[in-house]
Amino acid sequence: MEFYDKEYGLEVWGDMACFTRPELKVERVSYDVITPSAARAIFEAIFWKPAIRWEVTRIEVLNPIQWASVRRNEVGAVGSMRSQQIYIEEKRQQRNSLLLKDVRYRIYARLIYIPVNQRKEDLRRETKDENPRKYQAMFERRASKGQCFNQPYLGTREFPAYFRLLEEGEVLPPPLAQDRDLGIMLYDLDFSNPQNVSAMFFRANMQAGVINVPPRNSEEILR
Repeated sequence: MEFYDKEYGLEVWGDMACFTRPELKVERVSYDVITPSAARAIFEAIFWKPAIRWEVTRIEVLNPIQWASVRRNEVGAVGSMRSQQIYIEEKRQQRNSLLLKDVRYRIYARLIYIPVNQRKEDLRRETKDENPRKYQAMFERRASKGQCFNQPYLGTREFPAYFRLLEEGEVLPPPLAQDRDLGIMLYDLDFSNPQNVSAMFFRANMQAGVINVPPRNSEEILR
């Protein structure tokens, strides 16, 4: 069996977005563009199985980067069934958020098939008809119909993402004609050691609206 992978493209857009910088703990400040981890989450919202994983390869920025500042009242406590009541007046906090508005991207990712002997799941779950093309067909069918397992979002769940599958051979308008050094950006989280989940970063550089995302095992990934 040939364990090949295939790249797919999605056009995603939304009214607002917030790809929060992890180094800022109190105020929410977004990165200038969507992060690879947020792009991966959109693909996974459409289709995911233990037999595959998504690796983002490229991000194209289509709309100009625009900002919006929002000040909101939030409750600085988490309620639970065991805890006592929360008095909003005592726990109210006013916080600022620096968000993106009117965003539109083309995101590309490879659907990588994981052979059964490389998975952590029970090997007895293997099926005779399991092959990469089966999962590719499932994703193509779902994405072309606009189906998803859960609503994809742009950084935070309050900002829904709308999407469409890019067809092969489709003539696409060029991305934003702008170069920008975006600095160190969050790449993804490393869950290889569940006892010590760590963040991975990379140096993001936008050239003519395009950000090329390095592979997960690349030397460009900072851990």
